Amino acid sequence: MFLSPRVYSSPRWRPIRWIADPGRDVTPEIREALVGSLFGTLSIFYGGMLNTVLVAVVITLHMRTAPFYGWLGIEVAICVARIVVMTIARRAGLARQPTPTDIHIALALAWAGSVGLGTYFCVTRGDWLSAAMACLSAAAMCGGICFRNYGAPRMTTLMILLSLGPTCVGAIVVGEPLFLLTLLQLPVYVVSMSSASFRMNAMVVATMRSERENAHRARHDSLTGLLNRASLIAEIREASAARMAAGRYLTLLYLDLDGFKPVNDSYGHGCGDELLVRVGARLRDAVPGRGQVYRIGGDEFVIMLRNESRESVQALAQQLLREIGEGYELSGGLQVRLGVSIGIAHVRPEGQNADAILNMADRALYMAKAQGKGRYEFAAAEHETAAGSH
Repeated sequence: MFLSPRVYSSPRWRPIRWIADPGRDVTPEIREALVGSLFGTLSIFYGGMLNTVLVAVVITLHMRTAPFYGWLGIEVAICVARIVVMTIARRAGLARQPTPTDIHIALALAWAGSVGLGTYFCVTRGDWLSAAMACLSAAAMCGGICFRNYGAPRMTTLMILLSLGPTCVGAIVVGEPLFLLTLLQLPVYVVSMSSASFRMNAMVVATMRSERENAHRARHDSLTGLLNRASLIAEIREASAARMAAGRYLTLLYLDLDGFKPVNDSYGHGCGDELLVRVGARLRDAVPGRGQVYRIGGDEFVIMLRNESRESVQALAQQLLREIGEGYELSGGLQVRLGVSIGIAHVRPEGQNADAILNMADRALYMAKAQGKGRYEFAAAEHETAAGSH
């Protein structure tokens, strides 16, 4: 729901960082999505500016005095700048380059201030037709401000104050007793709209967290925290879609633990689960930053490598035979040992079917087990085989 191909930079200026902060603890991923939301809902973005420019034009043509011509110039300049910055930001975000987020937010605040400046001019000039038009326009904009900027409720509050606050100042300057009622209305309105914005932000953040938790559960093994079979198939398909350079290899090491079932049957599923977690940790430690580890079911694991030579894959397989075969001390001081058999598919992935590549590694694993376990075998895809033993 909240995923976007564009990535926008977080604010760098300290005041803007505070203004754009959601006011609650969120993960960096969610914070990035909230910043991105400030560049969305373009219909409100462009519609709001079109409205304020048209209102400024109509009122200026009606009043025809220097302050209003100045206000119209400011309004047009800010809106043009906002459009330019928005265009630059969206292009940069799509290219994953730094975006002018600070300027974008600063211009949004300036736009709100310009709306407020217009209401002040209209109220203090005593032209109630213009004042009514300007104040109604400013009030209407607040709904869009609240809805569009749900990712930054502090920004919403500040923009509402900048849009409507000058009306109260104008009421004081005019001194009309009835108009002073705005001094009571504005605080209530700002508090209610600000509260609504913070509540909307909380609901959106909760939804984002739920979506990401569900996505994580769908792609990860709940016991070990490793990626699961669905993630493996997706990664193989990505590598197979002609996205790896010609001549580069994709490697799958399909591991099956030797001796796990007797441990699980003798000491219970609790010990078996703990052992699987420990094995997963050793596999992760064996390929830090080099490959990805998956648990695809039971006591079966897969390591995926990209652009590795056959020699480096052989060295890794020998390393895994040694490290997985070392003893494990489980809860209660229980000492157990395991072995591992490994089937290896070392292929060029262009145009290959994901299931076919995985089946190649599975067949190589079967060969390793058939020849005595505790060893590795390469799939015969390259018309050559190699075997090693621990």
